[in-house]
This record gives sequence, C-alpha cells and structure tokens, in this order.
Amino acid sequence: MSAEHDPIQPDTPFADLTPDKVLDTLQDFGVLGDGRLLQLNSYENRVFQVGLEDGGMAVAKFYRAGRWTDDQILEEHAFAHELVQAEVPVVAPLILSCQDESKLLGIPPTLGRQDHIRVAVSPRKGGRSPELEDPEVLTWIGRFLGRLHSVGSQRSFQYRTSLSVAHTGRSARQWLLEHEALPPDQLRNWSVACDQVLDLAQDAFDRVSGLVYRRLHGDCHTGNILWTPDGPHFVDLDDACMGPAVQDFWMLLSGDPQQRRSQLNAMLDGYESIMDFDWRELKLIEALRALRMIHHSAWLAKRWHDPAFPAAFPWFGQGSYWQQQTDLLRQQIEVLQEQSQQTPWP
Repeated sequence: MSAEHDPIQPDTPFADLTPDKVLDTLQDFGVLGDGRLLQLNSYENRVFQVGLEDGGMAVAKFYRAGRWTDDQILEEHAFAHELVQAEVPVVAPLILSCQDESKLLGIPPTLGRQDHIRVAVSPRKGGRSPELEDPEVLTWIGRFLGRLHSVGSQRSFQYRTSLSVAHTGRSARQWLLEHEALPPDQLRNWSVACDQVLDLAQDAFDRVSGLVYRRLHGDCHTGNILWTPDGPHFVDLDDACMGPAVQDFWMLLSGDPQQRRSQLNAMLDGYESIMDFDWRELKLIEALRALRMIHHSAWLAKRWHDPAFPAAFPWFGQGSYWQQQTDLLRQQIEVLQEQSQQTPWP
C-alpha cells in the first residue's frame, strides 16, 4: 500500500517514453541495449524487458513522476541490497553509471535521473507463480518471509511510508471525497460505511498493545513472488513500508476459512523457524483488508488521467462499482464488529 507524494499528474504521464527514448536513456546510464524491447505488465510505472549488447537481459523500471521522492526510492533500493547481502533472494537494482552518487545510506547510485525521468535497472530473473496448494511451498515461503523480516527488523525506514488507518485509509477517503470521485447517488452510503469501517479498523489496531512495526515487502501477493527450482524470490519492493508482519501474509491466503487457516499455519511453521510471530496480529487481517479496499479505490481514481487505466479498468467509477464497494465494506463492518466484542488481547 502506497501513497503519492504529489497526486497532481500530467494527462499522459509516459507519453514521451517512446522505444527510442527508453533505449537512449538507458544508454546514458551505461545500459547498452541491442534494440530488443518488450513492455511488461505494470500500471503504476512503465517496465520494460531490455535485450543487452552482451546477449543478456535486464528489466528497466521508469518511475511515475510524483509518486515517490528520490529518497524514498533510494531507501527501497538500499533495503533490496541489504537483503541481497544477507542472502535473501530478492532482485536488487543494478549500479548505474550516474554522475551524482547517492549519499543515502552510503549506497552507490542505483537511480538514474534525467529531467523528469527516473529509472532503475535490475537483472532479469524468471520464475513462475508458487503453488500455494502445496504445504511444503507455503512453509518455504514462510521461511522466506522470516528471513526478509529478520533483516527488516534491524532498522527502520526513514523516508518510506508506514501502514496505518490514518495514512492508508483515512487519507484515501479524504482524497476521494475532496475530488468528488463518487457518483452523487452513491456518496452517502459509501462514506457512511467507509467511516464506520475505518473506526473499527482503528479499534482493531488499538487493541493489539505494543504492536511492532518493521520494514516489510508491503505488497506480498503471488504476482510478486516468482518460484524457481531453487525456491522463491521477490521481484518488486515498490511498496515496501513499515508495518506489522501479518501484512506480508494475508494477501497470500485464499479459499474458505478452513483452507486459509491451513495455509497460514503452514507459512507460520516456516516463519517461526526464523522469527517469532505475534499471533495477536491475526486479528488485524480483516482491518488490513478493509484498508486495502479503500486505498485501491483511491488509487484507481488518482490514476484515471492515465489512458492505461480506463482501458484496463472500464468498470471503475460506475454506480455499480461503488455499490459493490459499499456492500464489501458493510461485510467488513460485520466481521470487525464481531471481533470488537471479543475480549481484548493482552
């Protein structure tokens, strides 16, 4: 979950990012392409697979202007390199031939800057989606997350965001209302449900006393984990943030409650071989789910100026979409109300 540094964007944020511009920009930073260029699936940024003159392949990510500050991006890059040094399998950005070396955390330059363009380049690493039906795979992922969180616990982010009801939920709600993103006939029902679910989510967080925040992946779902014969690796830390450990678990769960519990137990078996897990955090899953719903709606609304979004999400903004969101929030209210009536956890 992320929040934009500056929500004001041009109507066509990547209009000048032609294939020639991509290759010329990369060449300026010492990445010599051979002309092979394939745009990969990414809405927030623009990501390209690039063929290199030496026969290899790389992945270039051109950052959306205004979303993250340079310090926030470089802090993400530093975290990735810290994980690599600890032999945690993540894809970290390469060192670029830049004129201005980053002073942040003493790392070499990994972010290329040219006018309004900012780019990072990583090695291309293949893989497939993990088979989450296999308990052994889930246990392996749990160990993987334990290693990541072990490194993440060693220090805090200084510049990147923290996952919270105020930052992740209430700010998204405020943006949607201020920018009149909802149809008038859906506004009241959605806003009432949104306010109620945010209050209940805050209560859920408040009821976990001494909640520990650490550096997380932040957007841990199957699309961001690739599996190889050697095990899993992460390919994207773009949403790395400070938050409770359970944030990196709940999006990997699917199926009915019994199936989700079985999946979670398998992952935590692996996790607790590396790190202790505060089981009280499981009570935050439904609050985190509600926050993601609200945040996702705001994300789509903020990006609607980008032609890629109406093409990919044609159903967004219609009355039926907001009615569905209201219904989903009401479901979360029922679950969170049931939790709030239980005895507080020590």
